[in-house]
Amino acid sequence: MSLQQQGQQEQTLFRMDPTTRQNLKSIQDHVANIAKTHGNSLVRVETVDGDVFEGLLILCERGILYLRLPNHMTGRGFFPGFQSDVVLPLVLFNLLAISLI
Repeated sequence: MSLQQQGQQEQTLFRMDPTTRQNLKSIQDHVANIAKTHGNSLVRVETVDGDVFEGLLILCERGILYLRLPNHMTGRGFFPGFQSDVVLPLVLFNLLAISLI
């Protein structure tokens, strides 16, 4: 089932220019290589919006960086003593810096 009504033309609201697309792909490849080299390293990640996260660099694939955040013994879980770390997915185009700590 199409959401487009009969007789209406599709209107593109945004289209990334090819140079920007190529630059973003290059950044994705670069950060994926960093993640392979420094996997399971403790890092600090800063976003363009000013958020800062610290955790273990788990993986980077398809433009998403996965960071394991420790729960600092908050007791979250299904059973007493059960630890459940949170894995935070971060979109690469929103990242400003990744630092080893």
